[in-house]
Amino acid sequence: MTNFTEVQPSLDNYWRSIILFGRNVASYKFALGKSLLDFAKQGTEVVTLHQLAEPFSRNICEHLKFADKQGTASTSRFLKTCRRFNSGEVKKEELLDATTKLGFNNVIDAFHIVNQGEIGVRFFTDERKGEEKGIRITENLFEMADNIQYPNLSTEVEARWRLVETAWELKLPKSVLTVGYDEDSELLVVNDRQLQRKTITGCRDALNGYQKGKCFYCFHNIEIASNSAQLADVDHFFPHILRPYGLGDLINGVWNLVLACKDCNRGPNGKFAKLPDLKFLERLHKRNNFFIASHHPLRETLIHQTGKNELARQQFLQRSYQASKELLIGSWAPEHEHEPAF
Repeated sequence: MTNFTEVQPSLDNYWRSIILFGRNVASYKFALGKSLLDFAKQGTEVVTLHQLAEPFSRNICEHLKFADKQGTASTSRFLKTCRRFNSGEVKKEELLDATTKLGFNNVIDAFHIVNQGEIGVRFFTDERKGEEKGIRITENLFEMADNIQYPNLSTEVEARWRLVETAWELKLPKSVLTVGYDEDSELLVVNDRQLQRKTITGCRDALNGYQKGKCFYCFHNIEIASNSAQLADVDHFFPHILRPYGLGDLINGVWNLVLACKDCNRGPNGKFAKLPDLKFLERLHKRNNFFIASHHPLRETLIHQTGKNELARQQFLQRSYQASKELLIGSWAPEHEHEPAF
């Protein structure tokens, strides 16, 4: 099965491969990613470490308020300073100094590493040994900032960050760390050790990067900002009306959720409660394998819901499709599709 990030790679693809597949030993990658997106939009080419320290530390401090666990290491002088800043024990300038000295030791070198190798493009170059003592943003990042997908990218980083830090914070065995979907709030949730529901992130935010910002069915550009006129719908691939007929609560599993444009989901010739054409089942299988190639908790959720290996997952989808087709009879496909994106 082809890895999505290797199909018609664009700058967005490379960026998402970093956020989705780069190593997660600390959350610094996410803080750096959000900071880079801000500087690129401002048109800033050379960023000193001290300039970078402000948004970088701000992002870390904000997330420490949500989840105190921001890495796999047992101790961190930098995170300790961030916690002290949050509690009012240190001032802003002291935080920025500590960030400049301690916060970038590994993340700048590791940012472009995916699967033990450096990706084919760079979004910044390391200028720490030069006169500027910082980084230089490349044309790749500036070009991406002008792309239609740019408004979604920071939200996707935030969603991915929430998923990872939740996994660290709960310290639950992988086998029981299952991400669920709350239909009323359109949020992804997990249960902690006291079986209390914990909101992780918006469903659209978490799913969008895996679909490359495209409608699952027609590949039209979609958006995830709540005030957008083109806000994507969260669609159940196997329609929700099938819940009483075999799939039960699994119908709300992440494996069955896709993002669709309004026209495909509920337009004049939309899907509504129809079963998608067979070719989309293969697309769902590929999308879910794309999830599984990522790190937990979404990886473990998909395995738990659909099967321990690819054959088991394929058989699960085939059984579900056959049972659904026998009930719903017909199938649906959009009238028009754009150039395939995944």
